Amino acid sequence: MNITLRAFIKKELAQTLRDVRMRVLLFGAPVIQLTIFGLALSTEIKNIKLAFFYAPDDVMARRLEGDFYSSGWFKPVDFTAGEDPLELIVSGRADAAIIAPDEGLARSSERGEGRVQLLVDASNATKARTVETYVKTIISAGWAGKGGGAANPPPVKLDVRVLYNPAMESSLFLVPGVMGMVVCLITIILTAMSLAREREMGTFETIVSAPLSDAEILLGKTIPFVLLGLAVTALTLLAAYFFFGVPVRGPLWQLALGSLVFIITTVSVGTLISTIAKNQQQAMLGGFIFLFPAILMSGIMYPVENMPTTVIAAAYLNPLMCFMRILRSVLLKGGEAYVFWTNMGALALMAMAAGGLAYNRFKQTLD
Repeated sequence: MNITLRAFIKKELAQTLRDVRMRVLLFGAPVIQLTIFGLALSTEIKNIKLAFFYAPDDVMARRLEGDFYSSGWFKPVDFTAGEDPLELIVSGRADAAIIAPDEGLARSSERGEGRVQLLVDASNATKARTVETYVKTIISAGWAGKGGGAANPPPVKLDVRVLYNPAMESSLFLVPGVMGMVVCLITIILTAMSLAREREMGTFETIVSAPLSDAEILLGKTIPFVLLGLAVTALTLLAAYFFFGVPVRGPLWQLALGSLVFIITTVSVGTLISTIAKNQQQAMLGGFIFLFPAILMSGIMYPVENMPTTVIAAAYLNPLMCFMRILRSVLLKGGEAYVFWTNMGALALMAMAAGGLAYNRFKQTLD
């Protein structure tokens, strides 16, 4: 190889890898992505929260319930006698509910009227179809184990009631996810690159020398991106409503408040990244290192419940996951209070933590 070219390549590699932060960005990101793809993500639907309602003396229904929970696809939901199955699904405590006849499944089956009702949350159309398939498979397999066959169909019939998305349109599930992803991407990347751009252009010293307090400088750099994030949220919501037919079934104040707190959180995360990065390149890479796992572990594409327990714990520190649950609850389910306030509380705590860390880092940068 030409000596001059070899020296030039050596110089470029040394310049790129000189900074420890750049080495972390270059070699840490692939490890994080590989871990998430290899261990956390799965297209198989499992850990479905199922509530089974039947009379206390219904032996046949109890056996059928055992078949469901031993399949590995479903997990039981704790509820008290007399609770409304619909409320369990609205609050997100259950993904599906099976209701056996009050007179008992065995007695009604003897008359050829053995029917169980399946209530399924179809805000995720793919998951709803899978749940229905699982239920039919387990009922058929249980009947085959008792000597039944294809020529002799099972005595238990299934009545399916699809909630929130009767037509099973995937767009009603995916479009809110894309909305959250776009807002998260814009606010974090733009904010992260803002301070880094000031440093590269040499204008950061001018801002620091101005007669402004640390808080005023930080607010002046972040509030514009909060306003831009709100504008993008409103624009994407209008597009989802008019172009894709996504309904707005909950109160608009929940949507507005949830969006505001989420945007404050993501802007705080972007500001924290900008206080660590030395230049725009590092700021952009740092933003993508946060965004890639956040999007994958938010429930936009893959159910969070499918992931290992340790990964699920990390997913609960993801602001995008909380916003997705608020967004889908308000748009598709009517804005159930329990879902809204629990996720709002989590977002508020994350906003305070990220904002506090960003402020402390920003003060150290000024000093």
